[in-house]
Amino acid sequence: MSVQINYKISNSKKNSENVVFFVDDKFRTSSLKKYISITEYSYISDLVNVDDKKKEIITYDISSKKKIVLVSIKEKTSNSAAENLGAMFYKQFKNSALNNFTINTDTLSKNIKNFIPHFLHGLKLKSYIFEKYKSKKQKEKIIINVIGKNKPSTIDQIKFRAIEEGIFYARDLVSEPGNILHPDEYAKRLSALKKIGLKITIYDEKKLKKLGMNTLLGVGQGSIRGSYLVTMEWKGIKSNSKPLAFVGKGVCFDTGGISLKPAKFMEDMTYDMAGSATVVGLMKSLALRKAKVNAVGVVGLVENMPGGNAQRPGDIVKSYSGKTVEILNTDAEGRLVLADALTFTEEKYKPKFIVDLATLTGAIIVSLGSEYAGLFSNDDKLSNQLIDVGEKTEEKVWRMPLNKNFDKLIDSKNADMQNINYVGGAGSTTAAQFLQRFILNKTPWAHLDIAGMAFSKYGGALNSGGATGYGVRLLNKLVEDYYE
Repeated sequence: MSVQINYKISNSKKNSENVVFFVDDKFRTSSLKKYISITEYSYISDLVNVDDKKKEIITYDISSKKKIVLVSIKEKTSNSAAENLGAMFYKQFKNSALNNFTINTDTLSKNIKNFIPHFLHGLKLKSYIFEKYKSKKQKEKIIINVIGKNKPSTIDQIKFRAIEEGIFYARDLVSEPGNILHPDEYAKRLSALKKIGLKITIYDEKKLKKLGMNTLLGVGQGSIRGSYLVTMEWKGIKSNSKPLAFVGKGVCFDTGGISLKPAKFMEDMTYDMAGSATVVGLMKSLALRKAKVNAVGVVGLVENMPGGNAQRPGDIVKSYSGKTVEILNTDAEGRLVLADALTFTEEKYKPKFIVDLATLTGAIIVSLGSEYAGLFSNDDKLSNQLIDVGEKTEEKVWRMPLNKNFDKLIDSKNADMQNINYVGGAGSTTAAQFLQRFILNKTPWAHLDIAGMAFSKYGGALNSGGATGYGVRLLNKLVEDYYE
């Protein structure tokens, strides 16, 4: 069920719609006197009981046409708690007969700041569904009318709408099946983002061959589809200051190539481009909210397929950096895509930092499950910033080790390095160690392995299952708090 939010002026006591008020966590109702009739107030006051006070959202039937909903809020409520409460509100009413609410913001305590925009943000994020290919689509809509002095400011409305659109776009991309969102189509869709102010440059196979991006091209050479590198530039300030750089793995479908994956759960490999989707969603959000920062997003778009021309185990390829890689397993393909993209980004843009995102290893799920993304970095400052904004947005990261002692596990007898560790163990770390070799100029860099975070079978606090859009809020907050 979709959500429509309207901002209105009226706060009449005669409102016949279902009305939402905010009370403290003791369910004290005295703040309601100004906004409802004496009869309604007496009725609610009499009904509030001990059991109600253990709940967070309670509905009272005033008449057949009117309900009053009380939402309890603690005095010290974090932004993430407000978002979770908004999501809970949506979940409680999405399947009910109630589909029209007026939220009165005037009953909020003066001590509670920024609650409403985050409450509505959580509500919107939870409402996302992907039903593009269903013949019968949900027609119902929850209408939310927001009134009172504590309505979100125009600036906040624009900001949160921009973030939501970025997240929803990322979720849409990840949710698309591989037969629809192959690299050719993906590149085409990114080209359309020019209309929101992003500078889009598409490097096709001809250009990539000329540049020497052979590790990226090698992944896609078994597919009938093209391979691409796409850059998205946002110039939010006039100065020529170094941009912030974000790089994403865009393997639109991953069969494993010649090192073919087991058939069971291979359908989930449509999600293997989630890192790129996060970068795209972030860049869209920055552009829509006119972020006062210079930033660039870079995504490598390929399809890893078996075929007569597919890359073989044992092949040796020369990367854009000049370093050679022995391919021992064609299913360790994401790091090959990122290798060329990272060096290219560092060389071309000379950014303040680079953050890359990828559904890179199953090993990170073994380590961290679906609670944290794995963070690997060469820079303590950038790492601490990511940890901080991860806590603020509930898109958490956990720092994992990088150390030269791991290098011996990916050194090759036949080339500068091999693409997997055959000894066993430390799968996520050796993958990150591999990527670090393609950061040539000591640029602050962080790698986020989001394999456990990009999609959810059963849903999370702010999503209802499927693609999560993980990382858009995290990186937007990084930009907002530290670089604008």
